[in-house]
Amino acid sequence: MSDLLIIALAGFTTGITTVLFGFGGGFVVVPFVYQLLMQQPPLAANAMHIAVATSTAVMIFNAGWASYQNWQAGKLNKTTLLPLLWFIALGAVIGSWLAGQISDSGIRRLFMVYMVVTIGDCLLRKGFFRRTEPRALSHRTTIAGGSIIGIIAAMLGVGGSVMTVPLLRRHGNAMRDCVNAANPLSLPVAVCGTLTYAISGWQHIPASGYLGFINLKILLLLVIAGFMGILFARRCIPAVADIWHARVYVLLLCAVLVAIAI
Repeated sequence: MSDLLIIALAGFTTGITTVLFGFGGGFVVVPFVYQLLMQQPPLAANAMHIAVATSTAVMIFNAGWASYQNWQAGKLNKTTLLPLLWFIALGAVIGSWLAGQISDSGIRRLFMVYMVVTIGDCLLRKGFFRRTEPRALSHRTTIAGGSIIGIIAAMLGVGGSVMTVPLLRRHGNAMRDCVNAANPLSLPVAVCGTLTYAISGWQHIPASGYLGFINLKILLLLVIAGFMGILFARRCIPAVADIWHARVYVLLLCAVLVAIAI
């Protein structure tokens, strides 16, 4: 019962972070699911693959719902979104395939390295905490950046928001607009990754209730709790000042790094 409560709280938190930071699943879900499965010997060898796969599936629902609501409210900038969307989708196909070629421990180490590099980038390079003049993404940045985001995000099950938000932020966008864009940009990663993990893990897990590497019971609980978190964030959490939005974003990344490391 306590395990289900922990997963439900993780899902609720994921819903909140989806609205506030564009994190549709991975950064909250992966550490919790990983630690839970490591306590079950039959599943421990595939704990990271299951955590990443289930997290990726959760993003379809969380990021999809948040994107739909932002689209209805007219908060999505098609000029920024559409060029990046196609190249992120292309990268996601490649990243999903690469994920199947890497060991469970390898994915965990890559996840940690990815977090350290991202946090360092936000702290050491100018333009994240203080906004610069807005400017459009160059053609080269769109192609290379979108492809790299798709590859890494699909490979690690983190959606891509941790790279799209800093990228758009350094081009002078408000945190609010970066987060609104992060959710739809996570969708191609979520869809490609979910399909790949469902196929590559087919009959690989010695337990019932799995679609490939995806734990259906945990997925259902996370989705329900996530919707509740999204509704709570939209109705009960007031708007955050831009500078504090950026600072809390980095603090959250640090917390997730510590969680997966220990």
